[in-house]
Amino acid sequence: MAFSACYWSRVFQGIAVVHLKAARIDEKMSFKCLTIMPECCTLVYQATTPSAATKASNLRKKSRFVTTATPYLGCSSADSTIGGSNAVEMLSLRVYTPLRWQYAQLFSCVGAAKFMVPETCGIPVRSRQPFRYSVGVSCVSIAPSWCKQGNLFVSTIKGAHDVLPAVITSAASMHPRKPRIPRVVLTEAQDALFEYLHSTRSMHFTDAEHISKNSPIFLQNLIAKVDDCQETGRALSKFLCYHPINEFEPFFESLGLKQSEIYLLLPRNFLFLSDDYVMLENFHVLCNYGVPRRKIGKMYKEAREIFRYGHGILSSKLAAYEELGLSAPTVIKLVACCPSLLIGGVHWDFLQVLEKLKDSGIEHDWLRCCLSEENTYHWDRMLKMLQFLNEMGCNKKNLGRLIREHPRFLFDESGKKIYVLVAMLLKMGISGTHILGLFFQYPQILDGNYVKNLWHTLHFLFQIGMTNGDVVSILCTHPQLLGSSLLKKPELVLLKLDVDSKKLCEVIKRNPHEISNLASKTKTGLTKVVGGNHVHEKTTFLLKLGFVENSDEMTVAQKKFRGRGDELQERFDCLVSAGLDYHDVASMVKEAPPMLNQRTDVLKEKIDYLVHNLGYPVETVLTFPTFLCYNIERIKLRFSMYKWLREKEAVKQALSLSTILAGSNARFLKYFIHLHPEGPNEWERLKKSLSSS
Repeated sequence: MAFSACYWSRVFQGIAVVHLKAARIDEKMSFKCLTIMPECCTLVYQATTPSAATKASNLRKKSRFVTTATPYLGCSSADSTIGGSNAVEMLSLRVYTPLRWQYAQLFSCVGAAKFMVPETCGIPVRSRQPFRYSVGVSCVSIAPSWCKQGNLFVSTIKGAHDVLPAVITSAASMHPRKPRIPRVVLTEAQDALFEYLHSTRSMHFTDAEHISKNSPIFLQNLIAKVDDCQETGRALSKFLCYHPINEFEPFFESLGLKQSEIYLLLPRNFLFLSDDYVMLENFHVLCNYGVPRRKIGKMYKEAREIFRYGHGILSSKLAAYEELGLSAPTVIKLVACCPSLLIGGVHWDFLQVLEKLKDSGIEHDWLRCCLSEENTYHWDRMLKMLQFLNEMGCNKKNLGRLIREHPRFLFDESGKKIYVLVAMLLKMGISGTHILGLFFQYPQILDGNYVKNLWHTLHFLFQIGMTNGDVVSILCTHPQLLGSSLLKKPELVLLKLDVDSKKLCEVIKRNPHEISNLASKTKTGLTKVVGGNHVHEKTTFLLKLGFVENSDEMTVAQKKFRGRGDELQERFDCLVSAGLDYHDVASMVKEAPPMLNQRTDVLKEKIDYLVHNLGYPVETVLTFPTFLCYNIERIKLRFSMYKWLREKEAVKQALSLSTILAGSNARFLKYFIHLHPEGPNEWERLKKSLSSS
């Protein structure tokens, strides 16, 4: 029996799969697979018969595998004997590996394998020129150097083929899937790792617990190194006794770093965390100050110098920023987003920005609501931008109002957009005074992708032949329209409308709103103004949240968010003033819009009950935003019952907000109230007590 082709191969992180397609099986079947991989990989056989009577389980039972491994080669062969004449569509070999494999594909008509070789290998791309290296199992003893570097996957069928080091630009479509680890096995692995770090390595309890609970990829690789057995925890404990691990790998993963970043940061001379006691001491300084551990990874990646400070230096630098008038939560958010501020002395440009903001009537702690870990901040550029606005004639009062209402123009890209926008408007012939007037009259033009959209719109208008004077006239009267969305190419618009450019210019000059209706790339046109500025104010608020004007998402959001724009803004500010980050609140209300459909006093009551009565930090709502959508009676009733059950020791473990609130009344009655014999009576008593109060 002969295979017709190697059907396709798709390789992704965690699993490499080769599928061999056969027409019919009625005799002994043999195939061989050569894998160039580290010895930690595991070969697993999988057979599928999507359109045949022969079951995959029968194939597995009659399959035999012999696996040998060297540091760079793993030669595996499989023989299967299948009786009858059942058609088998596909046979699969699956290779589990912790590394990221490259794509490979074997074409029967060419008789050669094609590879996606990493650029670091330096292999020239040659079309149809064989490398003249046989990959037959019996012929291979040592892998070539480029194979060792490339970590490639090679498959052969009944003999040897020549290797073509050509690049594949595409592969068969298949969604990456990671092998699932049962929760019980993962829990046992976490306990084994914790016991090793805490008891064997004498690591602090908190450190060992955080590492074991927040390093899933490391645990997955660790589980793969022990034989499949029912007692994974015991097997891992035994393995760790004789195979010390590089503790920096799970440590960095627990700090929020990606796998690609971890290997670049691993120290060469250290294996145990205790060896690098200087780094560990500075790490504990940040933890004790209140910096979340998951954010320290970003700090280590961007500013490793702060982890080499001697005793007491890092603490003094944190205290220095508090002496500027910043509160501890603000300093924590600041150093997590801008770790470079802890390098050297107090950052002079940052200090000047603080002074400029204070002169404009903005308090120092206001910064905490505007910083985001996703952005990179250049304080020198922000300082120059503030000075630039001052030179244009913007007084301190107007500057403060502009920044408070639209902080994104200052903090997104460190104010770079405003330089581009002002330069564009000056080039159009608009004076600096008029530009400032546009900023204050239409402040929404400073947010989002307005600058990019404006540049494309101006280019569109000039391409259809509109004069500079007409463009300036539209820009001064309808600036928000010109940057509201991207436009199609003029040729496509003219072809679709079947008009010439002169006619299109006249239509736009007569009614500038038509530019969006006729040329916008989005499906819907501009929102019509109904009932005065009601829709406009709501649109302005939604733009601040990151919605794109004239998009389908904006249309849906207009229906979900109820109330005037100023009312929505007031409710939004209520959540920010409660101590939540501005960007976190924006993400939260996008996930659960109904929370802003409530009065401000209702939101305050729920947050006050969460913090002062239940004892949860206000940040808890970030993981369960719909908490604020439930009515206060339901919240009080269920948590009062939960508190009573804890006192009676009917519920021993602490439960999350979602577990207590999200279920239906019937589910809560079954899984909570009936945990105690007196539960139903207490439940009725609480309902009467709360209804009468």
